[in-house]
Amino acid sequence: MTPEEFDAIKEYEEGWRYELIHEVLVVTPIPLEAQVGPNEYLGTLLYLYRQQSPGSRLDATLPERYVRTKDSRRLADRVIWVGLGRLPNPKRDVPGIVVEFVSAGKRNRRRDYEEKRKEYLEIGVVEYWVIDRFERTLTVFRRRRPQKTVVREKETYRSTLLPGFALPVADVLAVADCWEEVQ
Repeated sequence: MTPEEFDAIKEYEEGWRYELIHEVLVVTPIPLEAQVGPNEYLGTLLYLYRQQSPGSRLDATLPERYVRTKDSRRLADRVIWVGLGRLPNPKRDVPGIVVEFVSAGKRNRRRDYEEKRKEYLEIGVVEYWVIDRFERTLTVFRRRRPQKTVVREKETYRSTLLPGFALPVADVLAVADCWEEVQ
């Protein structure tokens, strides 16, 4: 399937996620609560940061959005646009930051840590965050040096793209832990 054919589809079956990966349509179940909960928490932190930080470089953030790569339509857990000074056009503007929450399984790990990293950085994403509840880390991949930073559970991450924003990794992981206990 071509990217244009994928883009032309108007409706998908509820309860499933659709991605175009190197011209192959891939269908997967919707994410579990232990992935969605921390993503919503991160979205709340970003929204509060934008509201409380005059002059913030954060233009917008959305969960579950397609990122257009050369031959794929990757469904990212969260996209963050920074430094545009306006509301982004998701079909045209590349997010400054893309965030993935790792799902269980070797294949998912490889996809999040290797495949998506390569594709996102190739199209101009400045930072790619991988939040891993299994390893208890946040790994940040960048287009510039240092290219990779691992932030441990008890540490806080601060990005130069979001001056004044602090992401306490333990707090994000605690949300995932709460959902894991329910299941």
